[in-house]
Amino acid sequence: MRLRAVELKVVDVPKAAEFLEQVWGLHDAGSGGKTRFFRATGDHPYVLSMTASAEPAAEAVTFACDPEEMERLRRRTGAPTVQFDSPGGGSGVVVEGPESQRYRFVVDSKAEAKPADGERPIQLSHVVLNTRDWEKCERFAVENLGFRVSDRTRLMRFLRCNRTHHALAYVSSDVSSLNHVAFEMRDIDAVMNGIGRLREAGHACTWGPGRHGPGNNVFGYFVAPFGPVIEYTAEVEEVGDDHRVGGPEDWKWPPGRTDHWGISTRDNARMHAAERAMTWS
Repeated sequence: MRLRAVELKVVDVPKAAEFLEQVWGLHDAGSGGKTRFFRATGDHPYVLSMTASAEPAAEAVTFACDPEEMERLRRRTGAPTVQFDSPGGGSGVVVEGPESQRYRFVVDSKAEAKPADGERPIQLSHVVLNTRDWEKCERFAVENLGFRVSDRTRLMRFLRCNRTHHALAYVSSDVSSLNHVAFEMRDIDAVMNGIGRLREAGHACTWGPGRHGPGNNVFGYFVAPFGPVIEYTAEVEEVGDDHRVGGPEDWKWPPGRTDHWGISTRDNARMHAAERAMTWS
């Protein structure tokens, strides 16, 4: 199983598309009705969809599975088979989470990869969700969706569906919403160059550059002009079956520090406002 895409609702799709294609680095992947699709340079048919709406919202997180994984999901969840009308097509299931989260699983299909480009994202790295009851959400993801826990901190739970440290994470919050979407870049230089490129385009980094604890990935966060918090990231740790699940005692920072490097500031007000606006549709 691997993370494929995030499905969003936005107010101004053309404006959002202009940012994604001309600034963020995604490619047009077609459209259908009120929805537009965007892909990265990897082999996923698309990594982000945007549907026109009166209010911004999170609609779904989509994962790609092989047929055996899909059959196990059907047995665990009892969800009926549906056909997806999106790039790559395919059949799968839609599963409702404990807090109205919507998880979509589709039998994997691949598109021809685009030429490697250090300026553009390769694929999605992970999606982080705000939750009112992260223990219930974690239990649901493990027992119903087949995820495994990689780490727990004082505020977050990190879960994986393959060797990548996390494809999904939950944050303790008073609202159920999209926290952020992370786009995988080639390496640390690509993340740093992306931060610089966004700054030159008038989009200040709201947190970063830095290197996280759990996952050990480098990062740069931005508030997208169409709503959500988005991240450039690279070098996410890979773990095996012998990985020891870390706890809050393993992830403590000195006062005033929020990552390994401790060199960046964080615009909490802008980031939290953006997160709270991206509730589930």
